[in-house]
Amino acid sequence: MTNKTLPGWRGVMPYLVSPLTADGSVATEVLTRLIDDLIAAGVHGLSPLGSTGEFAYLNPDQRLAVVQASVAAARGRVPVIPGVASCAIADAVAQARAYEAAGADGILAIMEAYFPVGDEGVYQYFKAIAEAVSLPVVLYTNPNFQRSDLSLPVIERLSQLPNIAYLKDASNNTGRLLSIMQRVQGRMQVFAASAHIPAAVMLIGGVGWMAGPACLVPRQSVRLYELCRGGQWDEAMALQRELWAINQVFAKYNLAACVKGGLQLQGYAVGEPVPPQAPLSAEGRAEVAALLTRLGALGA
Repeated sequence: MTNKTLPGWRGVMPYLVSPLTADGSVATEVLTRLIDDLIAAGVHGLSPLGSTGEFAYLNPDQRLAVVQASVAAARGRVPVIPGVASCAIADAVAQARAYEAAGADGILAIMEAYFPVGDEGVYQYFKAIAEAVSLPVVLYTNPNFQRSDLSLPVIERLSQLPNIAYLKDASNNTGRLLSIMQRVQGRMQVFAASAHIPAAVMLIGGVGWMAGPACLVPRQSVRLYELCRGGQWDEAMALQRELWAINQVFAKYNLAACVKGGLQLQGYAVGEPVPPQAPLSAEGRAEVAALLTRLGALGA
């Protein structure tokens, strides 16, 4: 990309799980079925290898296989925006180039860190990813879990780069989100994460959300987005209050375990979280089942 032309992404983009078989290979048929069903439900994009996709627990071959399977299943119907995550610039650049070669439509750039990294190092990390590909890049920021997060000045600097077009914020701080929007002045658009209340983010100028819960309640999530887009705020908030319960359950249990456990209840053989993560407990499974039933996302 040679100029600041945003690709126009918006809406609900589920963070996909990474379904694995007992021998650790990617369950391509299961992932394909899930993606087909999500697209049929109206989602606007897909993001493999996010936190829900357990990117930190997969080896390079597994990660690439997840991206390849996601691109093949999507068949160009919606954009596929995989996560690139590493502590090292060289490794992140290699991942980004591999996923671009695999047919990804964009890159979700995530920075891991063992030792804290200063602002200049953070800037150089994301800049290197952006310059390594010709794809639009989504920055990911989560100060609750990352040892080296993107500060407001770094986000503003990165927004000047031609293909850094979006930011996905998981801070749960809506004030920070509004500050980001004001700093970037339209050079980047903002997606929320499940840590935020999506309707509130849409009200202040967000364009949608990338989040694991949308894997389990895609139709309801798309309906919420449509209500927000249409300015039907009373109806949107009524639905938002119902859907917020799933975020509360996710905060109580392990994220990947919740989504995989819920998908198993819905009939998808996605397997368990990668060890040493624990599967969803019996108590958690019962709570997720009751919630999905109440939301109309599980058979009677």
